[in-house]
Amino acid sequence: MNNVARRSQERTPVAKVKRDWRKRMSDNVAYALLAYTGLQIFVTMHAVKSGHGSILPYFALVVLVAAIIPACRIFERRWDNLTDEEAVDPAFSAPFHRDRAGLWLCAIGLPFGLTLIFKAAAALF
Repeated sequence: MNNVARRSQERTPVAKVKRDWRKRMSDNVAYALLAYTGLQIFVTMHAVKSGHGSILPYFALVVLVAAIIPACRIFERRWDNLTDEEAVDPAFSAPFHRDRAGLWLCAIGLPFGLTLIFKAAAALF
């Protein structure tokens, strides 16, 4: 076999790697928590923060970030319980995409929703 044919065979793709739904959801939860925390800091805290130097907005930030962790764990727990065979089963694609969309909707939507609530409460008082 000549060198050209040998190099051609070496570049032939090996079987496609199957995706593990457990790992993908875990990765999405981690990134969603980062996004939520960043948005919480930059969106909600600016709306809540008063010029009085109070520690209350920072305490609220800690509480709100701590409260989202159990909710994200609910999304992740469903996928942690999959067997090795189920973890690579393409039939789980639709439920995965649904859960991922819900996770990201919460991660992005909650900081903006909380900001609206805080602004409405501030306007009432």
